[in-house]
Amino acid sequence: MKNNNIQITVIIPVRTITEYVKETVSHLMKQSEKRFEVIIVTDQKEKINGAKVISSGEPTPSYKRNLAAKTAKGKILAFLDDDSFPDKDWLKNALKIFKNHCSGVCGPTLTPPSDSIYQKVSGYILSSWIGSGGAGLYRNKVMPRREVDDYPSVNLLIKKEVFFKVGGFDVNHWPGEDTKLCLDIVKDGGKIIYDPSVLVYHHRRAVFLPHLRQISRYAQRRGYFSKNFPETSLRLGYFLPSFFSYGMIFGFIFSFYSPVLSKIYLIALLIYVFMLFLSGLEVFFKEKKIIYLLLTMAGIFLTHLTYGLIFPFGLFEKNIKTIPHRIDEKSGRYVGG
Repeated sequence: MKNNNIQITVIIPVRTITEYVKETVSHLMKQSEKRFEVIIVTDQKEKINGAKVISSGEPTPSYKRNLAAKTAKGKILAFLDDDSFPDKDWLKNALKIFKNHCSGVCGPTLTPPSDSIYQKVSGYILSSWIGSGGAGLYRNKVMPRREVDDYPSVNLLIKKEVFFKVGGFDVNHWPGEDTKLCLDIVKDGGKIIYDPSVLVYHHRRAVFLPHLRQISRYAQRRGYFSKNFPETSLRLGYFLPSFFSYGMIFGFIFSFYSPVLSKIYLIALLIYVFMLFLSGLEVFFKEKKIIYLLLTMAGIFLTHLTYGLIFPFGLFEKNIKTIPHRIDEKSGRYVGG
């Protein structure tokens, strides 16, 4: 492949080369669109067939993506996470959509069939309306084409000229650097199109602890963003889990002081449990195992509770930016701030 034929540069930030990363590269080698290169940025120098590997020390994923973008030969930068892999027509379909004169393209991230039951339940939680609160449901589920203003970097393609025009990823944020990038692009007049044909599979964090740890990070950062970047983060869907969590706690306390409040609290709780049951039942019909119903119900409840309790801490936090970092010009090594 000649360098001047490269249309897309696929960028994957990782700590180290894992089996997931090898899986990602193997799927990239099967792409129907062949005019691309792959750049993987690791902490220390490593090698893997089918990709160029850059070492960067120990900066955040956003710094690694920015570093790779500087050496990219493609006119389009395609970002993947280290635990995701694309459908064989991922790049071909994305190129077609870029003909619509948009700045970015994205698509759904689905749970791989090979994931464990606990990973699949995490995926079902994220792809259910009640589990996600309706906020960004299309991220984890195949839905009709639409224009979006916020999308995760697990499946995000941006024109290189647009990427550098807005300054790339903000290294002061992780997670949330992708939300900030999309906001910068939209504020600059760019358009990001979600299309169901731009498909990526994303290995989930297993329920319960790994899933909830990830949810807690998202909650704190989204709370912080809702105050500092309200254009795309000050939305009702992000606040609903907090209304639920704190309402459940204080409602339980106050229900002891009023028979009327006690009845209202009980009715609201029964309605919520019924909604959980319907979500779990939908998963049961797909998997034909009762354990999926039970895990989904418990998982959605704990997801709401975790997100809802932590979100306000980010909302009232003065500064939760990532510790600054830079690359020493002489040694080329990472220097902590």
